[in-house]
Amino acid sequence: MIGNMRVVKERRIVIVFQVLILVFILAGLFNSFFANHKQTATVRDTVDIKNVPLKDEKPIPQKISAVEVRAKAAYVWDVQNQRVLYSKDSDDALPLASITKLMTSLLARELMDKNHDAIVSTRALEQEGSSGLVPGEHLKLEELNKLALVSSSNDAAFALGATVGALLGDKDPTSQFVKGMNIKAAELKLTSMKFKNTTGLDLSTSEPGSIGSAKDVSLLMENILNNYPDVLTPTTKANARAYGNDGTYHDLENTNEIVYAIPNLLGSKTGYTDLAGGNLTIAFDIGLNHPIIITVLGSTREERFSDVLRLVKAVQHSSNDI
Repeated sequence: MIGNMRVVKERRIVIVFQVLILVFILAGLFNSFFANHKQTATVRDTVDIKNVPLKDEKPIPQKISAVEVRAKAAYVWDVQNQRVLYSKDSDDALPLASITKLMTSLLARELMDKNHDAIVSTRALEQEGSSGLVPGEHLKLEELNKLALVSSSNDAAFALGATVGALLGDKDPTSQFVKGMNIKAAELKLTSMKFKNTTGLDLSTSEPGSIGSAKDVSLLMENILNNYPDVLTPTTKANARAYGNDGTYHDLENTNEIVYAIPNLLGSKTGYTDLAGGNLTIAFDIGLNHPIIITVLGSTREERFSDVLRLVKAVQHSSNDI
């Protein structure tokens, strides 16, 4: 009996000893943890984040040269850095075709509120092409702008100019508006630009409705982008809808066939006539608020798109290769 009690007592001593060792080990671990945590916090608190170098992830587009385009003239303009990235006969004055409508829309926005009412006249509907407008139809100027820039409606561009031109004097509203377009071009120092109508349609087989250089088209695009970006917003989608004041609407298809192939598109406008060939100007964002404008003039109906895409890719590659 006494022997059994002695064994039990010895076992209790062993267990107590083991518990004490375990407590000692755990205490050491906790002390180590809190010491390390305190040290880490102290290090973090003493780091001067102002002196930590930050890697600049913004792309920096470089000048590009080894790019062949079908267009007679081309221009790539870095708006943020005010640098020419590519130029091909960019000062030559060439027929603009429907790129003319950029100036029509810009001047209309500057001279009259976008919510001003406009009435489509029979004379407007006499322009080449049809966009579904009817005589006497009432629309806001903003809706006419969609028609003019997205689907390149000549009817809408004429109505836009005639409506605003009526406020400029007692002469023919359209001719007064065209005079205003030329005054605006001079004001912006776009010296190559000369306008004879609001649509860009050829006046004859030898006389274009307007002329301008690829450089000046790009600078015109820059001005709209900086001052009235909402004018260009509808041109960044493949489709749009223009509403009449009575609730009727016109579904529009963008004449820019590569609208979704251009990353971060900010605006675009096509142009095509027999004298002009294929024209296209676009603005896209290469980075955070870093617009690049590309203009090609005198290409073909289809190759204007491949010309621009080739230049877009060249700009992208130039940004990635540094």
